[in-house]
Amino acid sequence: MGTILYILGGVILLIVLLALIAPKSYHVERSITINKPLSEVYNYLKFIRNQDHWSPWKKKDPNMKQDQVGTDGEVGFIAKWEGNKDVGIGEQEIIKLVENELVQSKLRFFKPWKSESDAFIRTTDADDRGTKVTWGFSGQNKVPANIFMMLYNVDKHVGKDFDEGLSELKHILES
Repeated sequence: MGTILYILGGVILLIVLLALIAPKSYHVERSITINKPLSEVYNYLKFIRNQDHWSPWKKKDPNMKQDQVGTDGEVGFIAKWEGNKDVGIGEQEIIKLVENELVQSKLRFFKPWKSESDAFIRTTDADDRGTKVTWGFSGQNKVPANIFMMLYNVDKHVGKDFDEGLSELKHILES
């Protein structure tokens, strides 16, 4: 009986230690330069529904159910989706727009796991080269989920999708 208590205590101690050292937050962003004027790029990006044309997640489930609330391109607009296991169930809400600079949104995932992230698309003038677009998101890892983040490299996995999406965005806007 004493051995079982020591093992149980050791497992609990290990979980507590891992929770203390595991990452408490995440941040991923990628950038690309698009050979188009800043205002043209921004005016395309402020419409969340345009992401259907360049987002890698739309390609992962082209048959996902989608719905929207509000007016796209305005604060308060919500794009909702329900898809396969690759895209899950969630919604994206525009929470801030800064003309020719920023589209900020909340990403809320309900399945396969519940989480909330702060997402953004920033546009900046890239001098004579066009417009620099930076796409990213960040959030908090709650205990015990943060322990699993020690095994999952968010930057590597989501960053790959961001690179793919930005490359497709560049292709669409420069065509």
